[in-house]
Amino acid sequence: MDQIVVRGGNRLVGEVAVSGSKNSTLALMASALLADGVSVLDNAPRLRDVDAMLELLRALGAKADWNDESGHTLSIDASGVDNFEAPYDLVRKMRASFMVLGPLVARFGNARVSEPGGCAIGVRPVDQHLKGLEALGAKVQLQHGYVQATSSGLEGARLAFDLTTVNGTQNVLMAATLARGETVIENAAREPEVVELATMLSKMGAEIHAAGSDRIVVRGVKELRPVRHRVEGDRIEAGTLLAAAAITRGDVRVTGIDPSLLESTLEKLRELGAEVEVDADGARVRADGHQVGIRVVTAPFPGFPTDMQAQIMAVLTLVDGSSVVIENVFENRFMHVPELQRLGADISLSGRSAHVRGVEKLMGAPVMATDLRASAGLLLAGLVATGETRVSRVYHIDRGYENIEAKLRSLGADICREV
Repeated sequence: MDQIVVRGGNRLVGEVAVSGSKNSTLALMASALLADGVSVLDNAPRLRDVDAMLELLRALGAKADWNDESGHTLSIDASGVDNFEAPYDLVRKMRASFMVLGPLVARFGNARVSEPGGCAIGVRPVDQHLKGLEALGAKVQLQHGYVQATSSGLEGARLAFDLTTVNGTQNVLMAATLARGETVIENAAREPEVVELATMLSKMGAEIHAAGSDRIVVRGVKELRPVRHRVEGDRIEAGTLLAAAAITRGDVRVTGIDPSLLESTLEKLRELGAEVEVDADGARVRADGHQVGIRVVTAPFPGFPTDMQAQIMAVLTLVDGSSVVIENVFENRFMHVPELQRLGADISLSGRSAHVRGVEKLMGAPVMATDLRASAGLLLAGLVATGETRVSRVYHIDRGYENIEAKLRSLGADICREV
């Protein structure tokens, strides 16, 4: 099983480009099911999760693959879709697979998708997805671990989510594009990935208004057309690389990202003492000065992203003073804490709060990744730990970071992958 080996102590300096957004790409791939023909996604990241979605689309009858072996362009031809079941063996690999439900029932009137269940960082129920589709007139049944959704034609409706859900908003948004009449989605997620999905759907011919607000209005159309779309840069990868600059007291500029999407992350880096500069194509963090403890509270966008919580916690293990990290999004997203403690971090937990007391140094040790973002936090800690840190179960990091070790190495990190 692969491991990533980090020898700490190097200050990261330089410029690096981020890959396309993982979370956007998965939703955009699902949206290709809404149109008859070939949709193309440029700047798609080559990740385990993207390959899992490709496998699912093929199982549904679509022709879906990379345009070339080393490039970043995906082609998805949904004209041959003739199977409307997403089986457990595929959906269990990645919860985002559940987003094929909305497009299938909207275009074909039939979908049978395995319930994805929980995951390592907490239970993420799909009841809001189903509530939205039922509001649009779909008949939804739960049978033997599968969601069966049928419709003779979706109808526009007004619906309000009980809680903010990114994938739920995306699933219902896709379904509503082909529903007759107007759909109003209240308490919609405001994340950039929802906005990008709306952008691609609009290119396909959908009529969508106010994506990025908590009230999205969709006027259904009879059909959508395939399009070509370039995936925006990954804001979480960008934040991770900038946090790497902060923890190593380095100077790093990331490109290929709209810095307005990083506002909450950049603000926390400023608060702890880093210098931050932004321009049209990226952001730069210079962190060679004094760093102090801060308070971090995760929240839906535009708040501080839960997907950056493990990385910022790693940075805070070495600042002067104490910090508090409060996790408000997922109930079980502190599994990286015991692993950081193995490296010498001083962290205590109380419910959804972590109290982090800065220490003088971390010491390298074998650690285990428990989920995607936890693995990134452990890599950051390894960048500054004395000696060698071996991170196992790195398939987690391969789900969401493309060639992360190569990018860190290009900035001066002593890091490699061992098979």
